[in-house]
Amino acid sequence: MALQDIVAGPRNEQGIAAAIGILKQRFGENLHTGDAYRQQHTHTMSYMPGQLPDAVVFPQNSGDVRDIVRICADHRVPVVPFGAGTSLEGHLNAPRGGISINTGRLDRIIEVNTEDLDCTVEPGVTREDLNAHLRDTGLFFPIDPGANATIGGMAATRASGTNAVRYGTMRENVLSVTAVTADGREIGTGGRARKSAAGYDLTRLFVGSEGTLGVLTGITLRLYGIPQAIMAGVCPFATADDAVKAVIMTVQMGIPVARIELLDATAMQAVNAYSGVDYPEVPALFLEFHGTDASVREQSAAFGEIAAEFNGGPLQRASKAEDRNRLWKARHDIFWAASALRPGAQSLSTDVCVPISRLAECIRETREDSERSGILAPIVGHVGDGNFHALVFFDANQPDDVRRMEAFVARLNDRALAMDGTCTGEHGIGQRKQTALRKEMGPALDLMRAVKAALDPQDIMNPGKIFSLPPG
Repeated sequence: MALQDIVAGPRNEQGIAAAIGILKQRFGENLHTGDAYRQQHTHTMSYMPGQLPDAVVFPQNSGDVRDIVRICADHRVPVVPFGAGTSLEGHLNAPRGGISINTGRLDRIIEVNTEDLDCTVEPGVTREDLNAHLRDTGLFFPIDPGANATIGGMAATRASGTNAVRYGTMRENVLSVTAVTADGREIGTGGRARKSAAGYDLTRLFVGSEGTLGVLTGITLRLYGIPQAIMAGVCPFATADDAVKAVIMTVQMGIPVARIELLDATAMQAVNAYSGVDYPEVPALFLEFHGTDASVREQSAAFGEIAAEFNGGPLQRASKAEDRNRLWKARHDIFWAASALRPGAQSLSTDVCVPISRLAECIRETREDSERSGILAPIVGHVGDGNFHALVFFDANQPDDVRRMEAFVARLNDRALAMDGTCTGEHGIGQRKQTALRKEMGPALDLMRAVKAALDPQDIMNPGKIFSLPPG
């Protein structure tokens, strides 16, 4: 969906006014209608026209969420859940106005079951706060999308990140959820059992639904033991093709690498300038190995041999926590580092995912496309599972620049689909990727619409995201 196609929908002015009046009486100072609050709740971390909610409310518990949704349902008023505001595809915009529900104060860690390696949290808990709480238990939660996102937002967008190659995504690590549905009921999708054959998998229905089916109020997660030893490293390569071929060989050889991230030469230049490091300005892999002292040495040595076969190396290792943190901070700061390459430009971070056997080809064609189009688009990727990002920079005040950016992103989506991939590995659909989703899903999109219509017949739950329902 092109930027100019992201338009506001029909507003229910009378219903919005009535709902805000009732919510003000119910929530008092926890409801805000000022412009500053409303603007903060369309924040998307990259360029996107803002579509403001009419009010922002801060529930204190799940009962408050039920009340908010019931009031909005009674008056056919849209509801937009809000976590930490780190979404990238317009998930937080309110194209028909309505109420933004900020879940940040629902931040209790309800229980940690160390023997069962699981925990239950409210949606406003951030991943960093959860891991700080878990540190003394010897457990950790591995999903790391880079930003300090909330667990509720991560579940709603089916987030993943740098550790996904070993630990999976939110899809594999959410055992069950509780959610307030469009009619104001709070339902649970299961317990803490590691497997179940009891009916439809409602947990997976809500994980990745982007707030279009309900507001998450509780999430039960898998946990893992903190590894005895962790070793990180950076390995340069002559070409991005060589780096990706080394990744493919590493995965096929069964080396249990925990993280394996690609930065192309442009991204490495940006990292050096921004983070004050001095890596070779060539394509590189950032890696991390988890296990015992002996196993991480074996894993890193095996990878080093593979890298040498593909014109890579030497592997610069880091075992001390402060050295590892410095290495990964440079990787996680890539968005800000890349932004410094074209000061004043707008940015769009987009992602695709392909079968790993097609990854080298997809990255190569994408780099050639950006060079041919004259577009600055550094590439970074969670390449162990075939997922990569292009950070696309453009001048939003120049229509030709915007058109070239949109055409480049459309070609990237089409390229991934032609390789049996997906238009998004982790960012989600939101508003921006709806055209690509229609191409990817075909007639199956009608089934998604049927599910949405059945669970949210008034279309009040984050409307206009993933797809649009016909007016009804």
